[in-house]
Amino acid sequence: MKQLFLSVSDGSVSLEETPAPAVRDHTVIIETLYSVISAGTERTLASFGGKNLIQKALERPDQVKKVTEKMSTDGILTTVSAAFGRLKDPMPMGYTAVGRVKETGAGVTELSAGDLVAAVGQAYHSEVNRVGKNLAVRVPEEIRDIRQAAFAALGGIALEGIHQAEIIPGETVAVIGLGLLGHITARILDAYGCGVIGFDVADKTLPDTRLMAFLNSRDDKAPELARSLTRGRGVDKVIITAATDSNAPVELAQQITRDRGTICMIGVTKMELDRRPFYEKELSFKIARSYGPGRYDSSYEENGTDYPLGYVRFTEGRNVEEFLRLLAEKRLELSDLITHVVPFSQAADAYEMITKNPQKETYLGVLLEYGPDEAKWDCVVKNQAFLAAGKKKTGKKQMNLGLIGAGLFARTTMLPVMRESGLYHFTGLAATGGIATAQANRMFPFAYTASDYRRLLEDPEIDLIAISTQHNSHAKFIVEAMEAGKHVYVEKPLCLTLEELDQIEEAYEKNDAELFCGLNRRHAPLIRQIRKELKTDRIPAVYEYVVNAGYIAPEHWTQDAKKGGGRIIGEAVHFIDTLQSLDGSRLAGLDVLFAHNDAYPKKDNAVITLQFQSGAAGSILYTSMGSKKYPKEQLRVFSSGAVYELDNYAGLQKYGTSRHGTVRMKQDKGILAQYRYIYDVLRGKKQNRAVWDAFVSHRMLLEQISAKHAKQFK
Repeated sequence: MKQLFLSVSDGSVSLEETPAPAVRDHTVIIETLYSVISAGTERTLASFGGKNLIQKALERPDQVKKVTEKMSTDGILTTVSAAFGRLKDPMPMGYTAVGRVKETGAGVTELSAGDLVAAVGQAYHSEVNRVGKNLAVRVPEEIRDIRQAAFAALGGIALEGIHQAEIIPGETVAVIGLGLLGHITARILDAYGCGVIGFDVADKTLPDTRLMAFLNSRDDKAPELARSLTRGRGVDKVIITAATDSNAPVELAQQITRDRGTICMIGVTKMELDRRPFYEKELSFKIARSYGPGRYDSSYEENGTDYPLGYVRFTEGRNVEEFLRLLAEKRLELSDLITHVVPFSQAADAYEMITKNPQKETYLGVLLEYGPDEAKWDCVVKNQAFLAAGKKKTGKKQMNLGLIGAGLFARTTMLPVMRESGLYHFTGLAATGGIATAQANRMFPFAYTASDYRRLLEDPEIDLIAISTQHNSHAKFIVEAMEAGKHVYVEKPLCLTLEELDQIEEAYEKNDAELFCGLNRRHAPLIRQIRKELKTDRIPAVYEYVVNAGYIAPEHWTQDAKKGGGRIIGEAVHFIDTLQSLDGSRLAGLDVLFAHNDAYPKKDNAVITLQFQSGAAGSILYTSMGSKKYPKEQLRVFSSGAVYELDNYAGLQKYGTSRHGTVRMKQDKGILAQYRYIYDVLRGKKQNRAVWDAFVSHRMLLEQISAKHAKQFK
């Protein structure tokens, strides 16, 4: 299938070939018929991409601040490399469409294959989309022009603004900004029995958008005229739908709103509020969050958990349902708003029109048209790989790599470093989502991509399977890959439970395949330097590792015990392994002490103490409470009258008879060295000793956390 992506680095758009997404629980697979280009939102994104670095920086000072903070802790080269890496990551475009359901996942009872649905949020400009069941609503048969249903997200945004403003039938409402969203909002308000006054910098009125009046926003008399239309009172409510860098819409809204009125923002403008008019009139200012309650909530959008109707009348999905009801009952008509219908294959032309508009066309509703294609769908059903043309063949010294999962770490770290090593040929890529697959394959072309990971396991050419998926799937993929005779490299952790660890160890002992876990810090040059100079495998030491991990929202998947295992299992294994490698002796004891803090309810603040058979001891302080301006990782090693202080893998100070230090221009956590180590092991040049340390550390950590969990609920 093909999907549209935007290059954030230069603002260009392109259609990328990628496998269609596979169905998951609580999702539906939809073959797209029409999708809407949001002239405001998507033009803004494309225009931002077309700006140079200085212009981008001036427009996003918040991101510049993050970059400068990262430079102070991680080093200039590391930060610059990461920033440019993110700019190269193509962005999927689109968020509202109409299409036909082709397949439904477990837990979907409201929809069936063949249903015509309006879809939002995850409905990209793509021939096939996977959409959460709460984000897809069946289109009523009464809607003859199904193109109107493709505007569902815009209708949802308008309705959420209306709900947030608590508009009552009969009130007079000002709509500032008569673009596509403004017209839809005005028409819904009219359907609800409200009087609407439209404002814009130019006359954009349409015959079917019924207004009490249109007023030019730039007219100095506009506030006075608005009062004259409302018996001198001012409008009851204002909905700002404009998209501009100016604060003028907010300033206008302050002037035209009546005493104790409400202003609601659903557009994108500056929001510099003047206290005086808000105080004098006791105005309320609200912002509607996209299409309604449920937006950006993974439990609602991805896991299919709906909000109770008695508590949340209009959710994201029920706003779409209401929009479709208005269309079906002929209380809302949008066909005349459609000014352009462009074949999907010519999507680049549509974007040129909304960004540069060389032909000076007048446009409003711009749709991409796909059309049904049974041959394309047959390919999806069979989970066929899509072969990419013109890919280079494996080098004589290279190892064939098959990658399962194409998330952010794989795209920004794993694949760039593997390519830098020159040791791996990117043979096969498998991911259940078309977006991540296309993003990875565009920057790091594979010989083929597939939506079924078993395609990689069956490929006799692939030597090494790399796994970069959510933590709860690691064990399954490790065991299946090893039983298929493949060597495996998996990002940490190995697994989330002791039962899974037993299965992995059994598979490792039973098969000839090698197993590597992404515990790369043991391979870092500065760690190797400490180990070599101190000879920690012979002389006892005391280790202190401080990890200023930073705050992650409780709803993030890594905080979910079932998906990510929590941050201690998911990340702290890194630091345990680092101390294991430094000491060189077997880990003899491990204990975890969690901090209890109502402000940080998740268990991501802990002290881990370690005891080694050598007699050495270590502690790891892992916290989410610290400042981002403080380095993420600091390690201190005390032994034989010497102290080594490692600063975030970018600097090392040694205190002994004298003091001297090492400063690196680029942070190096040993990722490249680990990939070289994996290659050497598989070529028979080195032995894989690290895997046994990983087994021991995972087992001790999982036992401790399981014991404390059992004690908590005893």
